[in-house]
Amino acid sequence: MNCIIVDDEPLAREAIEILLESTPELTLVGTFGSALAAQRFLSQTQVDLAFLDIQMPGLTGIEFAHSISPQTLVIFTTAYSEYAIDSYEVDAVDFLVKPVEKERFCKAVDKAVSYFKLLTQADKQSIEQCADDYFFVKSERKFCKVRFADVLFVEGLKDYVVIQLENQKIITRMNLKGISALLPSAMFMRVSKSYIVNINHIDAFDNNDIYIGSHEIAIGESFRNEFFEIFVKKQRGV
Repeated sequence: MNCIIVDDEPLAREAIEILLESTPELTLVGTFGSALAAQRFLSQTQVDLAFLDIQMPGLTGIEFAHSISPQTLVIFTTAYSEYAIDSYEVDAVDFLVKPVEKERFCKAVDKAVSYFKLLTQADKQSIEQCADDYFFVKSERKFCKVRFADVLFVEGLKDYVVIQLENQKIITRMNLKGISALLPSAMFMRVSKSYIVNINHIDAFDNNDIYIGSHEIAIGESFRNEFFEIFVKKQRGV
């Protein structure tokens, strides 16, 4: 995968460059001190992944992420953890807080590589049929049966959704609003602009995040009150 680094801080760019030296899956094709410079580069070059700072003079990282091709994945890097929710609003693959730790960096890269592979196959996939307790997804020339109960969560990613099962990801060209209409409301709940979760698989939660197995999902600000009101009531049997 080709990648770029966009950050107005030279030391921050250098830190990501060092981490990339031990990441054979990614090839660094450019580093930029501003989003405007990166924008000019992207107008002539296809880039698969951008490591992108949020707070930059001129064009911010969020604004830049909205402007680029849906084919370019984004991992945000910032010193301010409070921007995590903003990153999910633009379908970012992940969010890294500076200084970026190697283990956390590798986890984000693995996720980006996985999604990149899924996106390259996405045109072969679509939801074809929906029943009371399952639906079929076309994947690699065959139809796969997916039970609602087996879905951990659904994540919006650019023009697609990623259906996360216990040991498998399935991607289809569809938006969250469309798939939300197919999912049983008694089992699934929208918790941000980018995520729908199966409430039966929630292992823990706090004021900001939901934990499903090893997955940590941020609760969107505009969805928080509804989540606590509906989910807590269901747990109490109200």
